[in-house]
Amino acid sequence: MSPTLLNSEFMFKGLEHTAIASPDPRNLAEWYVNHLGFHINFEYAGNYFVKAPNGSLLEIIPGEGPPPSATLKTPGIRHLAIAVDDFDAALAEIQSKNVKFLGEPYENQGNRLVFFEDGDGNFLHLIHRRKPLP
Repeated sequence: MSPTLLNSEFMFKGLEHTAIASPDPRNLAEWYVNHLGFHINFEYAGNYFVKAPNGSLLEIIPGEGPPPSATLKTPGIRHLAIAVDDFDAALAEIQSKNVKFLGEPYENQGNRLVFFEDGDGNFLHLIHRRKPLP
């Protein structure tokens, strides 16, 4: 296959969804609905697609076996970043829902962020970018 074809903007459009394996997919899907304003967009055979207000999708699938031990720097997918327009309001909302935070909110290069866990312990963070990425 030629390099030109592989780099074609028509071949690879981008991420369609990201999958998370869960011991209780329905419960985790409902966590995203109740905590982050997603909605269950589609479900089949114990798999749930949850859709964010901006249109991004997560597929939550049945997990098998014990979860691996992970830190924010363990190789692999480490977090999902949740974009917000009003950091303080979003932080207050998520704090009111008793999520587990991994630290205090902080600023990095003008961006405000804070790390926390979803209902299964997967790492997420709220982020408000002062200036969008290029």
